[in-house]
Amino acid sequence: MQSLARGLAVIRAFDSEHAELSLSDVARRTGLTRAAARRFLLTLTTLGYVHAADGVFSLTPRVLELGFSYLSALSLPEIAQPHLERLSRTVGESVSAAVLDGDEIVYVARVPTRRIMSVRITIGTRFPAAATSMGRVLLAGLDERRLADLLDHGLPEPRTDRTIVDAAALRRELEKVREQGWALVDGELEAGLRSVAAPLHGSGGRVVAAINVSTSATRDSVERIRDAYLPELLATAAAIDAELALV
Repeated sequence: MQSLARGLAVIRAFDSEHAELSLSDVARRTGLTRAAARRFLLTLTTLGYVHAADGVFSLTPRVLELGFSYLSALSLPEIAQPHLERLSRTVGESVSAAVLDGDEIVYVARVPTRRIMSVRITIGTRFPAAATSMGRVLLAGLDERRLADLLDHGLPEPRTDRTIVDAAALRRELEKVREQGWALVDGELEAGLRSVAAPLHGSGGRVVAAINVSTSATRDSVERIRDAYLPELLATAAAIDAELALV
């Protein structure tokens, strides 16, 4: 156990500001003797995790495998959750992640701040995809055949007087979402509820989930959502995408 800890300490001695280290540097940064530092560096070099040239050591790309194994074992909600928590702290609003199941979205991760809907949202809560920002993003990510299959079955009953109930109108909205890369829904799921969503992508760029920020119409205007929340949302989606690309 002690040898493993020391070996990991040697790896952690390298960072963005110390990409290349001498033997003395490694010994100093880890607290190991020069002899011990040399022994661990030689072992890591043999294993392919460290490159040595002219007395200077640096990590190789193979060291990323140590992180890949961990990321591969994580599910999408586990990867997204810490990012959602940071986003919620930044914008001060509830944020969520959902996936598409038929013509409904299913919540798979959530960070609530205050209750703004008449129903309590928990993991597993379902809503009609067509009436939600996350659903619009997910529907826009479908290929034409799958989207046509869903729309051919008809749209769900309107939730408010703002809900889009015409398939042609929904198609136009989805095309807009596809072009701009995000969706904003104002009062279509529930009166007074506004939300903005962005897609999450898996391997090959396929849309696999969506995240959103939801707020109250009495608290935030559509303009504020676009100007203040959307940039943070898109940055969070990009950060999650970067981790999903490693899985």
